[in-house]
Amino acid sequence: MIEYTDSPDGIGPDDLRGGFFGGWPDPPSPKTHLRLLAESDAVVLALEESGAVVGFVTAITDGVLCAYIPLLEVLPAYRGGGIGRGLVRRMLSKLDDLYMVDLLCDPGLRPFYASVGMGPATGMMVRRYTNQAGRKPPGAIY
Repeated sequence: MIEYTDSPDGIGPDDLRGGFFGGWPDPPSPKTHLRLLAESDAVVLALEESGAVVGFVTAITDGVLCAYIPLLEVLPAYRGGGIGRGLVRRMLSKLDDLYMVDLLCDPGLRPFYASVGMGPATGMMVRRYTNQAGRKPPGAIY
């Protein structure tokens, strides 16, 4: 049974199993992953009964007009069961009083996002792959 929560409270690095950020050459560590969940303006997590995170979605927002969904991840073993769709629907519900909610995705993912009510748009981006593991917090020693 999958449960959903909108807070990372009580989640630790051990609850963030490997398998997230698949295909990234330098993925964030579980500690950095936890930090990005805690510092996002909005988050929805999918948890198995043990409390382990099996999926998540994050959003950043100005809280007035706009939000951006940068990350949606579901562990490979849990894909195809509606968890991703549940995460996005819950996030869109959290943001339903905003004028716009945007995200960038690969063309092959457009049908998925269309299935939850999103439409295509044109966007631009910058990717700094050398920073893929995450920005270090001030004063951090790794």
